[in-house]
Amino acid sequence: MDRSREIADFLRSRRARVTPGQAGLPSDPRGRRVPGLRREEAARLAGVSTEYYTRLEQGRATNPSPEVVEALCEALRLDASEREHLTDLLARPTAARRTPVRPQRVRPGLYLMLQTLEHVPAFVLGRRTDVLAANRLARAVLTDFDALPARQRNLARYYLLDPLARERTGDWERIAAETVATLRLEAGRYPHDRQLADLVGELTLHSTEFTSWWNDHRVLRRTHGAKRYHHPLVGDLHFSYESLQPPGDSDQTLCVYNVEPGSPTHQSLQLLSSWTAAQAESAAHGSAPRRPPPRQPAPGGSAAPDSRSAPDR
Repeated sequence: MDRSREIADFLRSRRARVTPGQAGLPSDPRGRRVPGLRREEAARLAGVSTEYYTRLEQGRATNPSPEVVEALCEALRLDASEREHLTDLLARPTAARRTPVRPQRVRPGLYLMLQTLEHVPAFVLGRRTDVLAANRLARAVLTDFDALPARQRNLARYYLLDPLARERTGDWERIAAETVATLRLEAGRYPHDRQLADLVGELTLHSTEFTSWWNDHRVLRRTHGAKRYHHPLVGDLHFSYESLQPPGDSDQTLCVYNVEPGSPTHQSLQLLSSWTAAQAESAAHGSAPRRPPPRQPAPGGSAAPDSRSAPDR
């Protein structure tokens, strides 16, 4: 990733988003040829000279102070994810950030916790949205990541390149765009990650929507929210998800899809969990697979086979 270009494009895109009125500046009676703030206005709001801001926006100002970065964030009205991204982009490159990262593996304690979450979908994401491990229900609601080649176990690749993802994911466009924004955030943190660059190249070639989402420089760190899926056996599923960073590894995220007790989704998850458990038992004993449960008229839930050993990623 070209760091100077990334800094320039990100600052320009955020500057263009802020109107003079939002910044408390008087309107220009002559109008503006381009939207947003001018460079000199952004500089004034941040308390730096126009020359220095221009050097920053061109990627020529090295290692600005935390106070300057904070002032820029305030002037451009950046949210928490954008602040993190700008801090990463403006940080002085270090050997650690340039060194190729080692394969990731879910530690045994976290993997055991994932297995105990048997009543709701849960999975662990690593760098680049790689799916490092997933429990039965997660593999049923989304897709059976364990059945895929290791290189293809990736959430962004699933949402953007798997045709079934569009059918199963409610509000697919929003979810896919948010996933691209999480990749943007990671690209700022690890600008020399060759596997991330390869993934971006693959998505650029094969996804018609990816390029426009990538080029708008939106960044996002998921923390919580709502998601909807449609399972072919039990119908619509409604989840409230939480994304948590396990202590000791900031590059892994535990994602848990919670449901309201007694809700139609909760009831459907119970049904599908029982069926998938029976399927796994039948497969283990070499007997004929059970027939799927009857289609539920109310929104339902989904499940999948029990988590197997998490591979190195």
